[in-house]
Amino acid sequence: MPNMLKKYNEEVLPALKAKFGYTNNLQVPRLKKIVINTGVNSNTTEKDTFKEAKQHIAMITGQAPVITKSTKNIANFKLRAGMPVGVMVTLRGSKMYDFIDRLVHNALPRVRDFRGIPKKGFDKVGNYNLGVPDVTIFTEVDLDKVKYPLGLNITMVTTAKNDQEAKALLTMMEMPFAE
Repeated sequence: MPNMLKKYNEEVLPALKAKFGYTNNLQVPRLKKIVINTGVNSNTTEKDTFKEAKQHIAMITGQAPVITKSTKNIANFKLRAGMPVGVMVTLRGSKMYDFIDRLVHNALPRVRDFRGIPKKGFDKVGNYNLGVPDVTIFTEVDLDKVKYPLGLNITMVTTAKNDQEAKALLTMMEMPFAE
């Protein structure tokens, strides 16, 4: 059992249940999934950008990512429908809790001049979005093997009904929000 799942069951669940006055454990907000996404410039002449992006995300998450493709033609971006535009992976269960543990305890403290993650990433229905400008904050990525800069968008989908519940859940799961 991952450490964060154990923490959720033993500490966070009873605390949220008491804070919001829930009577049933299934009413208490919890993480449903974490979606990690990155966009890759498909107009570059180097064809190994997608290969490298897939390798980095696979090392970070422990799961094979999927290449996302465009659905529309956009002439200004020289984009055709069906062209690859990014790499994505969806984490659930124990891999999700392992990832959030590594994000909170290993990756975020490695950010230079880190003062917490922004509070404005909530979407009014209980989900949180976090942008990571550089993939090298994760210890799994070897700095010498990074040829192309790669940023990540991390979306944490919760069962919370509003932003207040989601923020309470993520704060108790040790997410370091800015003051």
